[in-house]
Amino acid sequence: MTTTILCSTPRPGVAEIRFNRPHRLNAVIEALFRETLAALGDAERDRGIRVVVVTGEGRAFCVGADLKEHAKGERTAWQKREYLQLATEACERIHRLKKPVIAAVNGYALGAGAEMAINADFLLMAQGARIGFPETSIGTFIGGGLTHVLPRLVGLAKARELVFLGERIDGNEAKAIGLATAAFPDASFRNDVYAFAERLAAQAPLSIALAKEQLNRAAERAYDTALVTELEGVLACMMTRDWQEGIDAFAAKRKPLFRGE
Repeated sequence: MTTTILCSTPRPGVAEIRFNRPHRLNAVIEALFRETLAALGDAERDRGIRVVVVTGEGRAFCVGADLKEHAKGERTAWQKREYLQLATEACERIHRLKKPVIAAVNGYALGAGAEMAINADFLLMAQGARIGFPETSIGTFIGGGLTHVLPRLVGLAKARELVFLGERIDGNEAKAIGLATAAFPDASFRNDVYAFAERLAAQAPLSIALAKEQLNRAAERAYDTALVTELEGVLACMMTRDWQEGIDAFAAKRKPLFRGE
């Protein structure tokens, strides 16, 4: 039983992790991070799951830290570090999960919420949603690999603007600058997200896992290294049943049915 997230399988092969503190706009506390980490681990181990969708209950995706909890001043120095470590682990887990992760930003995504969202493989936003990094306006600092991921998505100049000014942008602007993969109408957002997820779930899962790992590590690899790792990736795929299924389906002019084997 969980209290801060809701887990479901709304479509075949698609797991949904829904932040469930709508009374606080899904602001994060330690339990939310822990339960999210556990749910991500469960989804990765479940061979029937091909795609993970992370979203929020109510009118927000996640507005970041629960400042009421911070304001109480009850955490020890160790507990503060533990909270920050959990936040880091949640972003890293999303980033490194062996299955594609979609951040379905249905409303406000701020601070730690925005950091989790940009670590996903695909950031899908409702046109009326808002995303931003307000840390400099409250005297704290960004985290979750933001200084590595954000410039790769939008370029250094735009990353500076978003971080230094802390302004919130809507789905259309996020799409225009390359931060979001797509911006869908608010009224059809959920259906559009799951149509996208179903297309992704139909792809070969072993191929997707290899592609995710290598694309995420591209910035730290030389071109010659990429050539070698890609070659090894192709050879690895050629030894799978899915590779043969892809060949057979192409020859028969039908859609392949991949099993992750």
